[in-house]
Amino acid sequence: MVHSTGETRQQLPPEEPPGTGAQAHGPVPVGTPAVRPAFDTEHPPSAALIGDCVHCGFCLPTCPTYTLWGEEMDSPRGRIDLMKAGLEGAPLSDTMVQHFDACLGCMACVTACPSGVQYDELIEATRVQVERHHQRPAGQRALRAAIFALFPYKRRLRAMRGPLRAYQASGLSGMLRRSKVLDRLAPTLAAMEALAPPLERREKLPERVPAVGQRRAVVGMLTGCVQGEFFPAVNAATARVLAAEGCDVLIPRRQGCCGALSVHNGRQEEAERFARATVDAFERAGVQTVVVNAAGCGSSMKEYADLLADDPAYAERAARFAASVRDVSELLAELGTVAPRHPVDMTVAYHDACHLAHAQGVRAQPRALLREIPGLQLREIADPEICCGSAGIWNVLNPEPARELGDRKARTIADTGAELLVTANPGCLMQVASSLERQGTRIGLAHTVEVLDASIRGIPVRGLGIQR
Repeated sequence: MVHSTGETRQQLPPEEPPGTGAQAHGPVPVGTPAVRPAFDTEHPPSAALIGDCVHCGFCLPTCPTYTLWGEEMDSPRGRIDLMKAGLEGAPLSDTMVQHFDACLGCMACVTACPSGVQYDELIEATRVQVERHHQRPAGQRALRAAIFALFPYKRRLRAMRGPLRAYQASGLSGMLRRSKVLDRLAPTLAAMEALAPPLERREKLPERVPAVGQRRAVVGMLTGCVQGEFFPAVNAATARVLAAEGCDVLIPRRQGCCGALSVHNGRQEEAERFARATVDAFERAGVQTVVVNAAGCGSSMKEYADLLADDPAYAERAARFAASVRDVSELLAELGTVAPRHPVDMTVAYHDACHLAHAQGVRAQPRALLREIPGLQLREIADPEICCGSAGIWNVLNPEPARELGDRKARTIADTGAELLVTANPGCLMQVASSLERQGTRIGLAHTVEVLDASIRGIPVRGLGIQR
């Protein structure tokens, strides 16, 4: 089996797993260089949490990489074994890192685990150690550097909009996809090109959107990086829906990246810097609740207390901030809806974004909000726990397996016969749209809040979101 990087997947020798053998327990010949353990003593993966895993196997059918490859070390319990080996002194080998890198971080295993193993905490701690101690090949380092020099920065993303819109308008995009030239010559570039959504006009939001009717709450709204620049209509719809439901919506101008991509890829110092700036921006706004419409961002912001626990200037503030964060569907469900809904006569399939369903436990709320719309028929997708293959930047770093997962998800979506797919994360929207287009399925895609907005305003739902 071959990764998209062109490297052959190595199998761990069954007769001598990491952490065993002479290197770990036997005598070391005089003059042999000392083996550096995989992890240092600064917040390594917790031995106590590792000990919670009883290797029951309930996680296996929910793990995307195990589903793809059937490789034990590409399952949650296999990776936990590798973490344990690292704690026992095994070195951080290329093979070990390969298995850690292959994890999508979808957290489906956390939901499935009957023992309550906190795999999310384990893999995040492990990734920080990997970033600190492992040097990847030059090509991988360059790709990661480019990604993190671009995606967390709104102005840089905004600068891309003009050239990207011109490219999409030229017709070259469709020609390249049909020819599959990029797929053969540059799979990573082909994946990024296929994921780019048709760009819409940016709608500049005011710093304050007043509540319609009686004010029920004052909330701050995260505009996000990719969400703000590639899906501005989602932010505009979010502000309108919140206002229609009686919220004064404050949108701090100086907010930046929340740090989610950095957290999920072990870039701790960078993530902490983004988190501090986000806390500062919303504290200045003076809001009691912070609303998020991107699942990956929301899950990371709810974990700021852990991320900044060692920072005496921010630990308490981060804990207060994390407790104030709500997904937009979560807040609307808590408030109870009051704005009248117009009918939407359409069949809709709802896709659970992993970082909303598994990381935040928000599943019922978006479905309940959609079911409140008269005429809307909600359909469920088979195997909802399996990730679509987006996983932040995983689909860019691993285009071939991401395509397999995306195509699998696209088939289950098509099987519903729905006219519109609804989800709550920009990465999912881009990944699924690309897969549906590739298999020739014609279906609209929209964010949950866009459908709510259309129903409240009484405008047609067809034409919302991504249309290719």
